[in-house]
Amino acid sequence: MISLTSAEINAWIVAFFFPLARILAVLVSAPPFNNPALNVRIRLILGLAVTLAISPALPPMPAIDPASAAGLLILAQQMLIGFAMGFAVRLVLGAVDLAGSMISLQMGLGFASSYDPLTAGQTGVVSEFLGLLALLVFMAINGHLMVIATLTHSFTAIPVGAALPDAGSWWQLARSGAMIFSSGLLLALPILVALLITNLALAILSRAAPQLNLIVIGFPLTITLGFAGLMFGLSYLSQPLQQLFEYGLQSMLGNFSPAGG
Repeated sequence: MISLTSAEINAWIVAFFFPLARILAVLVSAPPFNNPALNVRIRLILGLAVTLAISPALPPMPAIDPASAAGLLILAQQMLIGFAMGFAVRLVLGAVDLAGSMISLQMGLGFASSYDPLTAGQTGVVSEFLGLLALLVFMAINGHLMVIATLTHSFTAIPVGAALPDAGSWWQLARSGAMIFSSGLLLALPILVALLITNLALAILSRAAPQLNLIVIGFPLTITLGFAGLMFGLSYLSQPLQQLFEYGLQSMLGNFSPAGG
């Protein structure tokens, strides 16, 4: 007859439950796994599968009762680390969404919105298009597999039971939010400059010929130039998007390195 002690049962639970908490937190917050099209059951099954696959190769877990106060504290730490890692990847797509929003506003399509399943709200059509394009590129370069690989490596870089990263690491994660504005502006800058020149030309034209109806002329012109800029610029987006994705994947662990990034 096989007999198991409570210490052995707790060790098995700890070896599986603590990694599962971090993995599920990443799957909830990191793209493309945070897509609402993946319901809770699919994410849970995926998290269980990943945990079963990597648990034999993980470093030793702390010998602690998972139901104790210290065990619950470690569980909360793993969830916090997982959400932070997923948030670092989500910032990349946030920059693309911001670029689309600025382009929509300058084109005059700020009022044209559609339902975005990622944010469960109304989003500009250009922002929605660029977001879906970035997500497809991310999956085309196996970014979803890179997220899982980085998550697996995080258990070596940030072991379960270790102290939380210092304040500098969390400050570095907060500073990564500035990447949304800088990278989004750089992505949209060529089209924004072209539209700005167009608006300046229309302003000069309105002074030279006040009898012209600039609403009839300017509105179709800015929309046409905006779509033309998108059409010619899509072929040059692969390299900037790849650099953004690399930055996001490095930030998953880089923010919590001893040097703070």
